[in-house]
Amino acid sequence: MTLPAEPLVLASGSPRRAALLQQIGIPHVVRLPAVPVDETPLPGEAPADYVLRLARAKALAVAAPGRLVLAADTTVVADGQILGKPEDRAAAEAMLLSLADRDHAVLTGVALRRDADLRAVLVRTDVRFRAISAREASAYAATGEGADKAGGYAIQGQGAIFVQSLAGSYSNVVGLPLAETETLLQAFGVDTWAWRLAPTQHSTDKSDGS
Repeated sequence: MTLPAEPLVLASGSPRRAALLQQIGIPHVVRLPAVPVDETPLPGEAPADYVLRLARAKALAVAAPGRLVLAADTTVVADGQILGKPEDRAAAEAMLLSLADRDHAVLTGVALRRDADLRAVLVRTDVRFRAISAREASAYAATGEGADKAGGYAIQGQGAIFVQSLAGSYSNVVGLPLAETETLLQAFGVDTWAWRLAPTQHSTDKSDGS
């Protein structure tokens, strides 16, 4: 296994994914695609295919010759339907109430590539919400916490009060399944522990100017 000369490129503007990488000691820089990837589902596209397609597309959309590029896409699925980010506060309230007192799935596609070598995995976590009153849904939507999140809630924030149980990866619900990300890095021959144990690491959470 080897230690890359340069830190990982994170092809995502999500502060949650950056924080998760920092949590497990993976140095990285953020580089966003010059042209944002269209996240519109294709007609008849299955949710699993959708998140994997977007993760791969986001990894390929960033130019980084010779570098490791990590991308991910997360969505919430209920009754086979993709629940993306709510369009407005009313949509956020309706989304929360539609998930109340029932199970839903959180799917994340994670893609890692170096030049033409691209590998991707799908991770699923099953989440059950407790009953939620209309007043609670309205009050939570008013905080704005879930406005930019699939399913309209943040499990790492105040949205945790709605989660009755969880089966699978917690970090997957936040936006990046860490065990699977580590496995992908090791599959590319990366000595992640050399990164963690190094006296000084590369800077994290900073753009490299692209």
